[in-house]
Amino acid sequence: MHLEELLILRNEELGTPTDLPADAVRDISGALNALLADMFALYVKTKNFHWHVSGPHFRDYHLLLDEQADQIFATTDPIAERVRKIGATTLRSVGQIAARKRLLDNDSEFVTPRDMLAELREDNKQLAGEMRRTHALCDEHDDVATASLLEVWIDEAERRTWFLFEATRTTQG
Repeated sequence: MHLEELLILRNEELGTPTDLPADAVRDISGALNALLADMFALYVKTKNFHWHVSGPHFRDYHLLLDEQADQIFATTDPIAERVRKIGATTLRSVGQIAARKRLLDNDSEFVTPRDMLAELREDNKQLAGEMRRTHALCDEHDDVATASLLEVWIDEAERRTWFLFEATRTTQG
């Protein structure tokens, strides 16, 4: 059985009743589980950079990355709970996170602060795009509740992208 099938397997104990058709549950829960894996990956990368940032803007970057990591982590429980609310199951291990995530890791010994912020900016931008695709899927299946949550998370990802963009701009003049 494939990971995808295991994650959406419905049984008497865990199959929360829903009026969504089985294909909607399968498609939406699959997209949300991939999003959840991305959120965990982005959280760990953001904390990694938070712990290892250095240089003249250390305090500002350290605090910015800590704030962003907290916001990213705060989305994980609502994503997983939404999967459960629509009748599917969610990720159970770090191995499942690693198998489902679409964002790349950064295991480098040293990354400049500017490169850290630029990489996180691109990751957040990619994440916003993945959320938009998931939103479109929710629209196809008339899942307004999940779509509504995604709208908030898209806005948060765009705000993180904006802050990271502005923090990496060079001033002229």
